[in-house]
Amino acid sequence: MKRIMLKLSGEALAGEKKTGFDEETVRGVAKQVKQLVDDGIEVGIVIGGGNFWRGRTSENIDRTKADQIGMLATIMNCIYVSEIFRSVGMETEILTPFSCGSFTKLFSKDRANKYFKQGKVVFFAGGTGHPYFSTDTGVLLRAIEVEAEVVLLAKAIDGVYDADPKLNPNAKRYEELSIQEVVEKNLQVVDMTASIMARDNKMPMWVFSLNEENSIVNTVKGKFNGTKVTV
Repeated sequence: MKRIMLKLSGEALAGEKKTGFDEETVRGVAKQVKQLVDDGIEVGIVIGGGNFWRGRTSENIDRTKADQIGMLATIMNCIYVSEIFRSVGMETEILTPFSCGSFTKLFSKDRANKYFKQGKVVFFAGGTGHPYFSTDTGVLLRAIEVEAEVVLLAKAIDGVYDADPKLNPNAKRYEELSIQEVVEKNLQVVDMTASIMARDNKMPMWVFSLNEENSIVNTVKGKFNGTKVTV
């Protein structure tokens, strides 16, 4: 692989606390990504905001405003995680679809490609810049735009199941399935908007557990333990 897009769950980065950050977890991710970068792989990253904000559960805040808070949460996440990445020896840049002063730079495909060629890890924060779109949609959009080869979805669960394994101990994990099956069965690998984007633009997605040891490196190097969503 030459270029990958990695989606990290904000909640997974919070560890057992379920909120904020668990620095040991984030450093573990950083060390894995550094192995990939040292091997010449270009890495883009999108981070969810669930460790700070889950505005869709509130009935007292306008949806547009709630989504704006969520976008800011992803920016905070990217600033923090990018600094941990720098502490282990990587160069990083944060791109957003709207101006954040000197905190980030505005996204463009040309700018992202320039940073990739410089060997930098590129964080895509702020979602799509619009309400009513999740970071699932954001990661598919950016992956398609910068022509990543695959979207890696590092979650708190080790793949895609036919039922919630927390509620159903007999839930079956798929080893591989098509994006069309995901859409037809409404399997919620990512939200429906993102699923349709993946299908229409032939972008594969690999789902695996962030909590398994060295799971990011193993996934890229061929020791995959999860579900491959094919095109």
